Amino acid sequence: MSKYDELAARFGTPAYVYDLDVTAQSRDQLFSLLPEGFAVYYALKANPHPEIARELREGGCRAEISSTGELANALTAGFAPEDILYTGPGKTDGELDAAITAGVRLFSVESLTDLQHVGAAAERQDTVARCLLRVNTTQGSASTGIRMMGRPSQFGVDAETLPELMPLFKAVTGAKIVGAHFFTMSNAQDEDALLGEYEFVLQSAAQLRQEVGLPLELLDIGGGFSSPYAVPGERTDYPKLRNGLEQLLDLYLPEWRSGAVELACESGRYLSGTCGTLLASVVNVKESRGHRFVILDAGINVVGGLSGIGRLLPAAVGVEQIGDNPGQLVGPLCTPGDSLSKAAKLPELAAGDLLTVPNVGAYGVTASLISFLGRPAPTEVVVRGNEVISVSRLDYQRAYEVSL
Repeated sequence: MSKYDELAARFGTPAYVYDLDVTAQSRDQLFSLLPEGFAVYYALKANPHPEIARELREGGCRAEISSTGELANALTAGFAPEDILYTGPGKTDGELDAAITAGVRLFSVESLTDLQHVGAAAERQDTVARCLLRVNTTQGSASTGIRMMGRPSQFGVDAETLPELMPLFKAVTGAKIVGAHFFTMSNAQDEDALLGEYEFVLQSAAQLRQEVGLPLELLDIGGGFSSPYAVPGERTDYPKLRNGLEQLLDLYLPEWRSGAVELACESGRYLSGTCGTLLASVVNVKESRGHRFVILDAGINVVGGLSGIGRLLPAAVGVEQIGDNPGQLVGPLCTPGDSLSKAAKLPELAAGDLLTVPNVGAYGVTASLISFLGRPAPTEVVVRGNEVISVSRLDYQRAYEVSL
């Protein structure tokens, strides 16, 4: 009996298994790809499980959050408030008050009004917030991955407006601009494209500092590191990245070697993606007009909920158990949209068999439609090798409370 068979028998399915040893390997690999001294922010939106976040923190990562829920998980994982970056275009006064009360002092701001809201919240608590100005440049370098700059967006200040707005940014009380935040793309598998994008970021940051006086005490150059999602495979390696980034920094921001500019990047998928495996049981196998349907107890309510924004699915979910029998993998929900793969190559399967979906440590449970049709959330089992560290389940099911 395999480790996954034992865990499924012990804790049931559907279940996510997160291996902290793999999390540590991902973290160490990313640090090795970057120049010495780079700070790495873990984007908790990828997976806010405190055990994963704690493992990343213990290896030197900081936390990037965009809600009070993620703030609570980051604090539970042991992140010091000064190591947390609060981001997002829709920070409410209540969220800002809660974050500043907890000790968070670093925020990424998307507009002048966003900065004013942060400053007002800081003044209410007699402090000053340090802020990174997220910049939406007029263009980008690369064409692969998810584009995040160079178009109208709720994210970032349009770079062409900075000459006019910079004096207004610097005049906001309660908040101090200390640097810039760029996020150019996501899931870049082409190393040359990623380096090209970073060159554009560094060139833009240096130019904005010179032309409009943008401070650069801290520069977050974004992420873009690629890792497979819900299919077999390995994290993308970037053997030229470290040396390439050092050369670009020497060209555009040579003072980085003396520590005059603190440099940072962020990642969610790369740090947590490969640590997770989904265990799903076959509920039924049926034939319909020449097509075989393998019905699992895990569907889009468990994995791939970001299909609604076209980001992760529709994509063919791949399982570890490969065979010669074609079939469609579907979930248990009462909707034809609950399809995980329309052309899977599977072994002979029957009700009760176990299938495993690899590389789902990022954008799994909390990115899925977990409340749709009221099915229970999957169990989340955290292991280190063969040792079970913790077992938990999100509890969202309750009766509606009606009040007038």
